[in-house]
Amino acid sequence: MSVNTVAILSPGDMGSGVGYALGQNEIDVITCLRGRSDRTRQLAAEAHFRDIPTLGLLVEQADLILSILVPDQAMEVANQVASAMRLTGKHSVYADCNAVSPQTTRQMEAIITEAGGQYVDGGIIGGSPTRGTPPRFYVSGEHASAVAELDGKGITVKPLGEEIGRASGIKMCYAALTKGTSTLQAALLSAAESMNLTDELIAEFEFSQPAALKQMSNGISRLPPNAHRWIGEMEEIASTFEHLGVTPSFHKGAAEMYRLLSRTPYASESPEDADKSRPTSDTIRAVVDLLRPQISADGQAAD
Repeated sequence: MSVNTVAILSPGDMGSGVGYALGQNEIDVITCLRGRSDRTRQLAAEAHFRDIPTLGLLVEQADLILSILVPDQAMEVANQVASAMRLTGKHSVYADCNAVSPQTTRQMEAIITEAGGQYVDGGIIGGSPTRGTPPRFYVSGEHASAVAELDGKGITVKPLGEEIGRASGIKMCYAALTKGTSTLQAALLSAAESMNLTDELIAEFEFSQPAALKQMSNGISRLPPNAHRWIGEMEEIASTFEHLGVTPSFHKGAAEMYRLLSRTPYASESPEDADKSRPTSDTIRAVVDLLRPQISADGQAAD
């Protein structure tokens, strides 16, 4: 099939960047902004999306629909698009590109195919194309060739065969390391700060773990504005691991850490306006401030 019009649901940080890159490569990029936030509307406008007033009209116009949003919204959006397909009789290719487990993506495949649509399992690794390096779109499924047509148009597409779940699976394993490690780092630094051992621990890291210390210094302060999006991702990873007989406990703990980070004052920032110069120590102190009442309560209970 020829892919000329791509719908992106929804134009957040990654979605708007992908849409802008596709538009620069002569793809007609559309979305439906009904009920969306002012931030999303602004990102869509800056990326030159065409706003389609209803989901039904979007489904009718799109050759390919890319679902790029937070994991806990993925199923709802798949159901909404399936309903629109049934109402309009237009059966577009629907690619779920979210950080969900293989089990979840298979459930969405059933929803879309029962509505007459064609489903692609997808997983995105890397940052927005606007940051300079094309993200990798891993795709699997019988209809993955539709997404493959976008290869080289601001994104890199990597097909993984016809089995639904393979693309989601590689995303789960990759994010288990990257986003999971970030929460471990935040947790151990918070523990050290709570015990007044931060300076001593940093000195030891400078001596024996300089690469890890550099990673902490560069990454932790960007976590709070994104934490609410990554809670569901950690839960999907935990579900993936548990389904395979691997302990889910690591990433259930990571989800709890992201919940804590989402409660810090810095979580109110958006990824676009976050203070990139804020030191890691400020973020860690904000976490410890949230922990102190719990520590005090536990101490009183022990007495």
